[in-house]
Amino acid sequence: MKILFVSSEALPLSKTGGLADVAFSLPKALAEEDVDIRVITPYYSTIAAALAEHADFLGSKTIHMNWRNQYMGVHEIHFGKVVYYLIDNEYYFKRDQLYGYFDDGERFSFFSKAVLEAIDMTHFEPNVIHLNDWHTAIVPYLLKTQYAKDPRYAQTKSVFTIHNLKYQGVFERGFLEDMFGPESAFHGDGRLVFGSGINYMKAGIRFADKITTVSETYAEEILTPYFGEKLEWDLNYRRHDLVGLTNGIDYDDYNPKTDARLFFNYDQTSPEGKRANKAKLQSLSGLTVDENAPLIAIVSRLVDSKGFDLIERVMPEMFDLGVQLIVLGTGDYHYENLFKYYSQRFPNRLKVYVEFNATLAQRIYAGSDLFLMPSRFEPCGLGQLIALRYGSIPIVRETGGLKDTVVPYNRFTGEGTGFTFTNYNAHEMLDQIRDAVELFQTNQENWNALVRQAMSADHSWKRSAHHYLEIYRNLGK
Repeated sequence: MKILFVSSEALPLSKTGGLADVAFSLPKALAEEDVDIRVITPYYSTIAAALAEHADFLGSKTIHMNWRNQYMGVHEIHFGKVVYYLIDNEYYFKRDQLYGYFDDGERFSFFSKAVLEAIDMTHFEPNVIHLNDWHTAIVPYLLKTQYAKDPRYAQTKSVFTIHNLKYQGVFERGFLEDMFGPESAFHGDGRLVFGSGINYMKAGIRFADKITTVSETYAEEILTPYFGEKLEWDLNYRRHDLVGLTNGIDYDDYNPKTDARLFFNYDQTSPEGKRANKAKLQSLSGLTVDENAPLIAIVSRLVDSKGFDLIERVMPEMFDLGVQLIVLGTGDYHYENLFKYYSQRFPNRLKVYVEFNATLAQRIYAGSDLFLMPSRFEPCGLGQLIALRYGSIPIVRETGGLKDTVVPYNRFTGEGTGFTFTNYNAHEMLDQIRDAVELFQTNQENWNALVRQAMSADHSWKRSAHHYLEIYRNLGK
């Protein structure tokens, strides 16, 4: 079984979000099952020189993109058991950021065609090509149109994973022909049409042999108008080929017992280590060093969809509960200023870091008691998984992967791994914060048992990797 995993970003080479984590940890887990899986991704100029110097040049060729010809170089680098191929083109990828440019559609159209042309240099003939999000979603369409008679791909199947349906790659009607030539023009059957233009995400949904998304609940939610982002009809059309597989995290990287980024290492059998991390984090952040003050953490993009409008509505009431709050992230100017305002009002109880710092993020997971993630929608979410691993008890809304990964605490039986609320409502969220704080303050024995349960929950890639392997194998039948 040969799998080519295609992603616009992949650790340790590039990252803006959770896709990069998946593109590293899922192939790693599958390689541990003796699957020949290789990752292909752009050769961004932002890749650290220390990594780039280990890449071997395999060769180059010119790719014909309708009225333009573009250089494509292919490089190879190894991380553990997984081979990475890097697609090189300085015009498209020598930039300060991964995304956010006026020609992103052209950049990733080039990358998509390069994925299929790189076989001449890699000599790797995949049984399955696994695509991720809109940046690579046109590949299944190309396989069944422009490359339909190409003997190199005669037996190749495709899997398309939706990580976030909100971002779709919508372009004007003539864009596809402009990128790939008149022979690629769709035939008016509506499978690419989206309003007055075309939609790359829709192409992946309609042309891939199998569609996955990143949690079981999200796979159900996106079939409805509220979550479907105007693609619910197409998703329902393919619903028998759609499956939700909840993401995991890399338990080697995210391990409080060995994580070198922490002040102190610990596991579920050594709670004193977590308490020591909390005291150090409080001191570093200018918070009152108080073991008995519940410390709530937020590590997130500061945007509406992450539930910050709910937090804004009840912020004073949260502090009435005696909590401390530490926030790490960037985003909307309004929410950045909101937390700055409250940090001045409660200087010993709220610290906001308007940045992203990976080391500090791990220290916050390790040093906090509670992790607040009240998202309006969340396809999977990685924050709650990391929080569980580090014993920071999640408070989440029951949506997408949050619902699938956080088991509501039952105060009568002691079962559960966190606190959850159903409706997108600020006071429902506040009620769960209040319940969590009450348990922390009044029953340390039960609280410690809850922390041990959270840290013992298995959210590694092992189970989902087996499901993906089953999907790959069934495509060949």
